[in-house]
Amino acid sequence: MRITGRHIGIAAGALAVAGITVWFMVPAPVAVETAIATKGRFVATVDEDGKTRVRERYVVAAPLAGRLGRIRFKVGDQVQVDDSVATIEPSPAPLMDPRTRREVEERLGMAEANLERAKAVVERTQAQVNQANADLTRARTLAQQGAATTQTLERAELAARLADRELRAAEFQDHAAEHEISQMRALLARYANGGDGQPESWSVASPVAGVVLKVTTPSETIVQPGTPLLDIGDARDLEIVVDVLSTDAVEIGAGADVTIDHWGGEGKLTGRVRRVEPAAFTKISTLGVEEQRVNVLVDILSPAEKWARLGDGYQVDVQITVFAADDATIIPSGALFRRGESWNVYVEKDGRAELRQLELLRRSGRVAAVASGLAPGEKVIVYPSDRVAPGKRVSQRTP
Repeated sequence: MRITGRHIGIAAGALAVAGITVWFMVPAPVAVETAIATKGRFVATVDEDGKTRVRERYVVAAPLAGRLGRIRFKVGDQVQVDDSVATIEPSPAPLMDPRTRREVEERLGMAEANLERAKAVVERTQAQVNQANADLTRARTLAQQGAATTQTLERAELAARLADRELRAAEFQDHAAEHEISQMRALLARYANGGDGQPESWSVASPVAGVVLKVTTPSETIVQPGTPLLDIGDARDLEIVVDVLSTDAVEIGAGADVTIDHWGGEGKLTGRVRRVEPAAFTKISTLGVEEQRVNVLVDILSPAEKWARLGDGYQVDVQITVFAADDATIIPSGALFRRGESWNVYVEKDGRAELRQLELLRRSGRVAAVASGLAPGEKVIVYPSDRVAPGKRVSQRTP
């Protein structure tokens, strides 16, 4: 049979139809989003809101019953030691009756006990300051000789700053206790004769130097012994209080690194966990769910001049480091999914999806660290749909 051009055309057409049919029968690749596994430092954090507060706050209270005059101090005013912050005028009844006397004597005893404890704390913290300063001097000498690293010197400087801060706090408590004792003794001495005669007004003096943080009782009124009048503290000595879930608190330890963000100024501040309080409390979340929360106290380590405009009760965002690893294999958390009891990912290899079982090191927010099962540089499929399956053809989704 002679092959003509017509036969060739028919054969070519048949092949074209067959090719088109096969093309439409073969499933199209699934469009996916991919990310490359990287190698680097992985940090897991507990992220929460926090509030600043003055670390040592002294509540000035009425020493006895009477009529309180209007307090002239406003929030933010500077107060010096022994400044008169309030006056109590005589009441129609005697200003100090036997019951009030007993209360003052009890407060005097408590103040004396507080003073003993405060002096012991001052003595201990002074020794810590001396040791920290000696360590700092030694570190500086070694650094000048090239025998100590920059990190060693920075740690010594930090330890000296923290020790000095602890000493100032202890001295604050010591001065407050001494002032309370002198106030109570003066009150008892003034009425040693049982309060005969009409008593004069009593001046309430500030026990410490600082800033007025709160005026609890600003207007003229009748007060009883112990009624809070105003709060005084050092506005430059701030700490941050962060309440975290109790399940997160068990992972947080004293000395943990802290990053402070969205505080109102430029950049981020650094901090360190000073203490995790031992008792939890119940708090209702915004969704109406009861949660057990724990307060974590954070010291700000950045230079004070950088956050000088922070005040008492300011809100900040806090990230507390609970885990860190260098040279970790890091992938987006969105690439992970469960299959049975194991974690898995799809790896894009030669245009097809390959199922890979992993051993995770840790998850934190949007990223995860892989212990085994994946190498840096491999492509993982992020948020794989149910159309992705082992061996399935995939293609990079275009924006």
